[in-house]
Amino acid sequence: MANTSTRNIPSKPAHAYLRLHTGILLAGATGVFGRLISLSELPLVWYRMMIAAGVLAGVLALGGRIHTPTLREAWRMGCCGALLAVHWVLFYGSIKAANVSVGVVCFALNGFFTALLEPMASGKRFSLRDLLLGLITLGGIVLIFGLNMQFRTGIVIGTFSSLFYTLFAIASKRVQSATGVESSAMLLYELLTGWCVLSLAMPFYAMLYPSVSLMPEGSDWLFITLFASVFTIGPFLTQLQALRTLSAFTVNLSYNLEPLYSIALAMLLFNEAQELNLSFWMGVSMIVAAVGYHAMCRKRKVIGTAKSSVLS
Repeated sequence: MANTSTRNIPSKPAHAYLRLHTGILLAGATGVFGRLISLSELPLVWYRMMIAAGVLAGVLALGGRIHTPTLREAWRMGCCGALLAVHWVLFYGSIKAANVSVGVVCFALNGFFTALLEPMASGKRFSLRDLLLGLITLGGIVLIFGLNMQFRTGIVIGTFSSLFYTLFAIASKRVQSATGVESSAMLLYELLTGWCVLSLAMPFYAMLYPSVSLMPEGSDWLFITLFASVFTIGPFLTQLQALRTLSAFTVNLSYNLEPLYSIALAMLLFNEAQELNLSFWMGVSMIVAAVGYHAMCRKRKVIGTAKSSVLS
């Protein structure tokens, strides 16, 4: 007689895991484009948001899922889009000031900032565990910061990038909860409004840095197109597909591998291992341990929305 408890357990096809980790690899590669593309951080993000918005709009239009927001919804999503734009500009500024590995590691500070800021925004009690894990992450950053003089500028910029990502994630979650707008439609309007904000900033940026080129040259066009389409919208769509088969915990836990993928790719493509010393790896070990333990502790809690892991 067949075991009914085994029969009733839904299967998790191997292709769902393959799709999930393909998306994580694509998301992890986004930092690499910060070094492959010669444009400075603001023009780089301007092109990324413009092309990504166009691609996502096409995907949503084909599926008949274009949402027309109210004025109030547009304002709220616009504020989220502005935070996303600032986060991306600072993230790629950190990579250009230091390297991919440093920029990605600094992004892990969002756990510390979330532990501090989310209770303030939601009115919930502070989690002692989250604060302690956040402090361990902060200790890892301090270890890297204090002993790697050449990376200090990149680390400072990366820290602010992580802060703005935390503000974006908290605001985006609250706006989506209040409006009920589908995550893909909301991402589209965040990309559009973020692009508008950067368009307003572009003339001032050009005046401050007159020697900086605002137009891609040569292979930059190919890299930007791939970056904004396949490597920006691709992870988002693959994650949505994976969530149809896999649990939210499995997806979110797996996305903790994204920084490791980024660092591995940077070492493979740019030989960054030669730029990093023992203190860097000690700091990284502290951060990875804190992030991994935090994910395991929260396995019964749905973390964020389907887009939150894509936007780094």
